[in-house]
Amino acid sequence: MEKVEDKKPIQYLLSSVVIVAALGYFVDIYDLLLFGIVRIPSLTDLGLNEGQRSIEGASILNWQMSGLLIGGILWGVLGDKKGRLSVLFGSIITYSIANFACGFVHDVATYKILRFIAGIGLAGELGAGITLVSESLPKKLRAIGTSVVAGVGLLGAIAAYFTVELFSWRYAYFTGGGLGVLLLFLRIGVFESGMFKHIKKQDQIKKGNFLSFFTNAKRLKLYLKCIGIGLPTWYVIGILATFSNEFGKALHISETIKPGLAVMWCYIGLASGDLLSGVLSYYLQSRKKAVALMMLFTLIGTVGYLYAGINSSGALYGMCLWLGFGIGYWAMFVTIGAEQFGTNVRATAATTIPNMVRGTVVLMTSLYVYLKPQVLPLHAAAIIGFICFSIGFYCILTIPETHHKDLDFIEPE
Repeated sequence: MEKVEDKKPIQYLLSSVVIVAALGYFVDIYDLLLFGIVRIPSLTDLGLNEGQRSIEGASILNWQMSGLLIGGILWGVLGDKKGRLSVLFGSIITYSIANFACGFVHDVATYKILRFIAGIGLAGELGAGITLVSESLPKKLRAIGTSVVAGVGLLGAIAAYFTVELFSWRYAYFTGGGLGVLLLFLRIGVFESGMFKHIKKQDQIKKGNFLSFFTNAKRLKLYLKCIGIGLPTWYVIGILATFSNEFGKALHISETIKPGLAVMWCYIGLASGDLLSGVLSYYLQSRKKAVALMMLFTLIGTVGYLYAGINSSGALYGMCLWLGFGIGYWAMFVTIGAEQFGTNVRATAATTIPNMVRGTVVLMTSLYVYLKPQVLPLHAAAIIGFICFSIGFYCILTIPETHHKDLDFIEPE
């Protein structure tokens, strides 16, 4: 393996592995968030009324998130058994075809199936990319490298919003499929992780055993804590931003709130926050401190969003920017998950953990729909937020620090 001193830091951060992973995540986020942006216009075009759009919109989102949950396990195991690059190629083919097909959809049932398939494909991109970058960079640069990947990648949400605004929701899906095909060609020539190649032919080492996270109490507790850290991120995206039109009405804002625009502002903040979180971790010499600070910033913003008496669309979008910046520890959260476990299950951990978090959106939206008629939208969101932040703070404060951890190790059975 190449020695750290052979390259300057900037050469590592601008290497083909980092650049291709960043562009891959750009396309991934474009496609992942696209339904949230086109939810209202696409369902309106399919003939649904306001009540149906709310119910079916949540259902389609749940189908997509369920696909992410299943795909996370599938691609994670494959990444540890066959290699990180196999996931980067297989996942992009899957979600590119599914997203392109979404542009032709004419009924809700087909829409659900295609978003489920897209979810399966989208599940592999981030975990495999972060694993490959983490194993390819020196440990002192891991946080910055993965933040660059996420910071660039999350701009895909902005691209998705403006594609929909300038053209149509169907064209936006076609664009997502086309971008995936282009990225497929860019990935040719990217090299596999040296750490993985070192253990690939060692048959005595069991690789990609997803069940190993559940057969050891200590490992299971660590795995669950990694998932818990990420809950506030998708609470913000899946509840506060996605259903921002309903919160706008609850706050008596006269202007119509566009969920797509709320999601876009949230992701502008998220991209900026992801870049900062890596630098913050680098200077604090701590993943835990960086994430805890940003989580606290998000909690303050959540209280303001729900109960500060926002009375204009501009203020609500501004709070989405705040919240997005706060959950900009997303890349750091995935990196923490990758760093906690050995090379033989690292891709499985890094791929399943974020998708387990995404999968919890199914529970969040279901609880939101259940609570909303009983305690009104703002209070329903507050109850869900209390649960997510309580779990999140407990997990980040009690999980082991990994800033200086050497990743060249094997997870025992």
